Amino acid sequence: MVLQVLYLVFLLCNSLAFISCVNEEGLALLSFKESLTHYPEGSLSNWNSSDQTPCSWTGVACRQDKVVSLSIPSRNLYGIFSPALGNLSAIRHLNLRSNELFGSLPCELFNAKDLQSLVLSGNSLSGSVPAEIGKLSYLQTLDLSQNSFNGSIPSSIVQCKRLKMLVFGENHFSGSLPDGIGTSLVSLQKLNISFNNLSGSIPEDMSNLSSLRATLDMSHNFFNGSIPASLGALPETVYIDLSYNNLSGPIPQNGALINLGPTAFVGNPLLCGLPSKISCPSSSPGSNSQSLINNQPQNTGRSSGMNGKHSNSSSGIFVITVIAGVMIGICIAGLLFSNWYKKVCACKVSEHFVGCNFEQKFMARKDFSCFAKDGLETLSENLEHYHFVQVDLQVNLDLEQLLKASAFLLGESGIGIVYKVVLEDGRTLAVRRLGDGGSQRFREFQTAIEAIGKIRHQNIVTLLAYCWSVDEKLLIYDYIPNGDLASAIHGKSGMVSFTPLSWPVRLRIIKGLAKGLAYIHEFSPRKYVHGNLRPSNILLGQNMEPHISDFGLGRLANLTEESSSSSSFQLEQIMTETPPQNSPYVQRVASSLAAAGPFYKAPEASKVTKPSQKWDVYSFGVIILEMISAKMPFKRIGSLEMDLIQWFQLSIDERKPLVDLLDPFLAPDVDMEEEIIAVLKMALACAHKAPEGRPSMRFVCDNLARLA
Repeated sequence: MVLQVLYLVFLLCNSLAFISCVNEEGLALLSFKESLTHYPEGSLSNWNSSDQTPCSWTGVACRQDKVVSLSIPSRNLYGIFSPALGNLSAIRHLNLRSNELFGSLPCELFNAKDLQSLVLSGNSLSGSVPAEIGKLSYLQTLDLSQNSFNGSIPSSIVQCKRLKMLVFGENHFSGSLPDGIGTSLVSLQKLNISFNNLSGSIPEDMSNLSSLRATLDMSHNFFNGSIPASLGALPETVYIDLSYNNLSGPIPQNGALINLGPTAFVGNPLLCGLPSKISCPSSSPGSNSQSLINNQPQNTGRSSGMNGKHSNSSSGIFVITVIAGVMIGICIAGLLFSNWYKKVCACKVSEHFVGCNFEQKFMARKDFSCFAKDGLETLSENLEHYHFVQVDLQVNLDLEQLLKASAFLLGESGIGIVYKVVLEDGRTLAVRRLGDGGSQRFREFQTAIEAIGKIRHQNIVTLLAYCWSVDEKLLIYDYIPNGDLASAIHGKSGMVSFTPLSWPVRLRIIKGLAKGLAYIHEFSPRKYVHGNLRPSNILLGQNMEPHISDFGLGRLANLTEESSSSSSFQLEQIMTETPPQNSPYVQRVASSLAAAGPFYKAPEASKVTKPSQKWDVYSFGVIILEMISAKMPFKRIGSLEMDLIQWFQLSIDERKPLVDLLDPFLAPDVDMEEEIIAVLKMALACAHKAPEGRPSMRFVCDNLARLA
């Protein structure tokens, strides 16, 4: 009889969906799972109510059948933050960073009084941080950065006396710092409260944070008053960043403050004394005219280095290097043009020439031929050796249509030739020819292109189809009609007329570009890096909406027969933030950035390091400065040469008025000064010399969205 009862219970546990055999810890996790409206297939597939405990589930670690750790970072979990996690009474470590959780931080979470680390960075959480956080007396790591928390930092935080790392950066916290933060949190090794709306004076007791080892980052806030000389008592190994606040008075010259460079203090217009260039007291002439320095923080990036013999010597060497580079570039360009001309236009160009058409040998070495208005050829050769794949199934397109189309050269770069193609039905497409396909690498190319094809966003150029053969690779995109951003800013040779962009249009482009990059970094199927962002590959649509192009092309361009002996990498290794350190891709990305010119690439990108999303953030910052000033990213002043960031810094140091930094065509928009300054401040933050000093694109996007 007993066996029959046990068998009946077993059947109920395995056949009735509404009866669960899992313990209370498992029920809490299942409740969290049910609160999610989306999660990648397979990521939580083994979270089943039929298990007795959740200890074998993905991301879960237990001790004596009690959950002590839940770690599910970067899994694209989308949904509200469930208070059920507060029922995990023994949990010590909770890591849900880089997901898409939203809502407020539930008070129930702080019932887990054994919690030692709470990492929720990179989500969309909002609201205030509950005062109940002070209950977590064992808490050592608290990272709520890159969210949308607001309100003041709870005063109860000082009760978490074991805290070693406190990271609240990139939120919307306001008000002053809690009283006693320095005297109570003496175990802190890292404190980051940057990119918030915090105000008030810097507490004197911050000097008691003697355990600090890495960074004290208070930048990009609204702290005012003087810098306490007591901060010099902090360990000299700590980097103190006070940039972009409203601090005033002389910079103390003692202890840890002596070793700081000017970038630690930039953006505080009323600070004076070394290492700033403003003497104490300051009495600059022309103080009646409005100066940018009174409204706009200085550049967070590089010091200008304009004084002394060393600067002049470096400048001279740089000029020689540039001239030599230009001469070599001209020679290479001449050879490339000669080679291209032989391939592309084998016939003589006459006054009747209007373009090219894809003929029967279009995928071979003699791929294009010139044609006159009255003599178009069509394809008639067997296509059985070609792979034509339509990525976007909503667009009706086939290879025969493409080969019958007339094509017009749009441009050429290190990653192929681009043509405007007009189909017989009137549709217009853009076709990029990447060169040889190679005989053995179709599968690798297919894997890479399918991942690129999954990128679908209104501010990213859409891939429609691709064509592969042993001798050729073609990519077919939507045609974007209004040219690139570089031409829109500066015009280009041969333009009959040039219509400058108004500020509202520039702001629309800036916002769209930020949205596209934020999608690539945070919301695409994998968190990618563009790696080669510049105005020439930002295309403008019908309503001047920006479209990011050339994403992922560095990899595709290198899938040639000549490189077939190199290792095959998974797409997530070569396009995300963390590829193999010594992979060929690292060198290819650095090489392509160098070829595009050094002024859009981050300083660290010239070294052989893994590609980072912070590279794109830096490029974005330089592009925005270029859009605001209409100046090329390389500036010459007399015999001196500097990049655009250095020029902005020098102008700010000289207290030039805002109008002197703007594109003259923006003069009618000077009434939008507050908005322009806000964008300028964000651009300078993005172009920070140190990658850790740059905000995420999600943070940039959220802040730009608040502008009209």
